[in-house]
Amino acid sequence: MTGARPLARRGLMFILSSPSGAGKTTIAHRLLAADGEIRPSVSATTRPPRPGEVDGEDYHFVSDEEFDRMVADHEFYEWAHVFGNRYGTPKAHIRADLKEGVDFLFDIDWQGAQQLRQKDNQDVVSVFLLPPSIEELGRRLRSRGTDSDAVIGARMARAQDEISHWDGYDYVVVNDDIDACFTTVREILEAERIKRMRQTGLIDFVRDLMKPVNL
Repeated sequence: MTGARPLARRGLMFILSSPSGAGKTTIAHRLLAADGEIRPSVSATTRPPRPGEVDGEDYHFVSDEEFDRMVADHEFYEWAHVFGNRYGTPKAHIRADLKEGVDFLFDIDWQGAQQLRQKDNQDVVSVFLLPPSIEELGRRLRSRGTDSDAVIGARMARAQDEISHWDGYDYVVVNDDIDACFTTVREILEAERIKRMRQTGLIDFVRDLMKPVNL
């Protein structure tokens, strides 16, 4: 017995957003580790690398002048100011790879998600992760032990602003358990991959099924 014939499909741009501390980076890393069919979208940023970060893998670290040039040359799907630095999603290779069925994971905020949808709505699937409570979000931020009280206060204020944009997403998931949240996010990805509009090989497949046969 042979396996089912895979159908050609168009890739998707899978957005994960959440306020800082609500889990999007953890979920993104787990998704990339567990699913070989999705690639990370590597953003360009003007902020300096943090310890352990690798240029070209975690981010493309660029100067303010280079970022300005990329903006002027329309090389970004989207870009935004975040805590005094700029982040942007380069278009290079993404559009061509989407046609070949490659999926891309975007770890971006609500502004980036909105810009990306405006420029390429047909390929975008967006998921917003919420914390179980604002108190728990504050606890998670403090437990990192990397930020001052002033920075945590700023992140909390920004978090509540980001939460106000929850209704701009296709899916909203409350992250009160990291394993359950990951399972839900992965199920969303799998379901979106087999939507009829993305299965570019479906028409020819169905036509073959409908050809007259001699029994």
